[in-house]
Amino acid sequence: MIRRVSTNTCLSATAFGTFRKSCKFHGESLDSSVSPILIPGVHVFHCPDVVGIVAKLSDCIAAKGGNILGYDVFVPENKNVFYSRSEFIFDPVKWPRSQMGEDFQTIAQKYSAMSSVVRVPSLDPKYKIALLLSKQDHCLVEMLHKWQDGKLPVDISCVISNHERAPNTHIMRFLQRHNISYHCLSTTDQNKIEEEILELVKDTDFLVLARYMQLLSGNFLKSYGKDVINIHHGLLPSFKGRNPAKQAFDAGVKLIGATTHFVTEELDSGPIIEQMVERVSHRDNLRSFVQKSEDLEKKCLMKAIQSYCELRVLPYGTHKTVVF
Repeated sequence: MIRRVSTNTCLSATAFGTFRKSCKFHGESLDSSVSPILIPGVHVFHCPDVVGIVAKLSDCIAAKGGNILGYDVFVPENKNVFYSRSEFIFDPVKWPRSQMGEDFQTIAQKYSAMSSVVRVPSLDPKYKIALLLSKQDHCLVEMLHKWQDGKLPVDISCVISNHERAPNTHIMRFLQRHNISYHCLSTTDQNKIEEEILELVKDTDFLVLARYMQLLSGNFLKSYGKDVINIHHGLLPSFKGRNPAKQAFDAGVKLIGATTHFVTEELDSGPIIEQMVERVSHRDNLRSFVQKSEDLEKKCLMKAIQSYCELRVLPYGTHKTVVF
C-alpha cells in the first residue's frame, strides 16, 4: 500500500508549505542547479509505523531551510512497518553534513528505526566496490565503460576472477590504464580461496558478482558482513546447470529474463532487486538468443546497482525488497 501525504497529515505549517510546493512523488532526478549554494541529499527511513513520522522527517528538513523535491512512502497492508525515501536540496552552510547525520539519527532513535541512512552525493565518498567474475566478460565490460563515463557512482577497488586473462586484452589494458588491480585466484571444489578474497575486499562497501560462477559459503558471507549483489541469467527459478541459454533456446522459450538479487546462503534465493524480460522467437538463432540474454543481464545489473547507490533499495521482510 502506498500512503499518500495530504493536508490531513500532521505537518507543521512551515514543513507542509515546503513539502506541498516541491514534492514530486514520481519526481525527477536530484538537480542542484536551482541555486549555486543548494546541493542534493537523499534520506531513507525504515521503522515501526506510527502517526507523525512524515511530519517529523519533513520538519527536520524544513527547519534547516531544506526543500523536499520528492517523497515516497510505503506502508504494507496489515504490517506495522513504515518505509520512506526523500530527495531534498539544502544549503550545507546552514545545515552542515555532520549535523544532518546527527539530526536524522535523533529521529531514528525516537522511532526505534531499523534503518536510517542519509547520503549527500557531492560530499560523501563514493561506494567502494570489488567485482568478481569468471570467464564471461560482458557484465564487467559494461560496468567498466559506465564507470569511465561517470554513470556508475562507485569507486572500483579491484577485479577478482578465478580465470586468467591475457595481458594484451582490452579488459586488462583498461584496468592497467585506470590503476584497477586484477587478481586471478584459481579455485577448486576443495578450495574456494575465500580467505584470500576476504583480504582483498575487506575495505569495500559491497561486492558485485558480475557472472562469478562460484558459490560463496555462509562463512564467507558472515565474515564479509556487507551486501553482495549477483546477476542471474534468468527469471528465478529458471534453467539450472551448464549453458542455461542453450537449454532455454532448445526448449523454445518465448520470453527470456535476468534477475539481480542479494546473495544469501541459499543458492539463487536472495531478495530480488531488479528483473527484466525480453521476447524471443523462432526466428532467433543461438547467437542472437545469447546476445539478447547477455544484453539483458548487463542492463539488469546496472539498473540494480544504480538503485542501490541511490538508496532506493530497502529490505522488506526476509525474502523481499522495497525498491523506490
